[in-house]
Amino acid sequence: MRTRGLIALTLAAALLTASAGCGGDEPPAAGGAAPGASAPVAEPTGEALASTEPVDDAAAPQACALVPKADAERLAGTALQEPVVSDRSCTYTGPTSGPTAQVEVFVGDGAKKYLDIERQLGHEIRELAGTADEALLTAETFFLRKGELWVAVRLVRLNDPQENRAPLERLARTVAGRM
Repeated sequence: MRTRGLIALTLAAALLTASAGCGGDEPPAAGGAAPGASAPVAEPTGEALASTEPVDDAAAPQACALVPKADAERLAGTALQEPVVSDRSCTYTGPTSGPTAQVEVFVGDGAKKYLDIERQLGHEIRELAGTADEALLTAETFFLRKGELWVAVRLVRLNDPQENRAPLERLARTVAGRM
């Protein structure tokens, strides 16, 4: 009998928990708490809010506008297909017949995260002076920051990365002017 009671209690708790996340017809109560919730969760304030709130890059330029197809093709040294566009990125790929080439453009938090990963991996990163508030270059990517906005442009080719340095630097200066 005791086992049945525990099973019934467990099922009731599971049903209550599952239905709480389904978002019924009632709007949330003031303060964001769901109806019937015991206590509202405190909103972050002050320093915690400033450190966790993402930069509002809704007004940020679109990735493909920063690096139009003609610029991507000039950087890659070959014709590229139409871009694949997602929320804060733009990717141009080479034709399936070759040569291998890809240009990726990231705008916002993803660009900054990419830079953080490059640093964690210990990849060589050098400064690119006179381009933006902060400008950095790796063997295949440049990173730009103007104000709080980050942009990263990555070139993938099967060649000596030294051949890509000057084209990456030229494009970095052009993109900085568009930010």
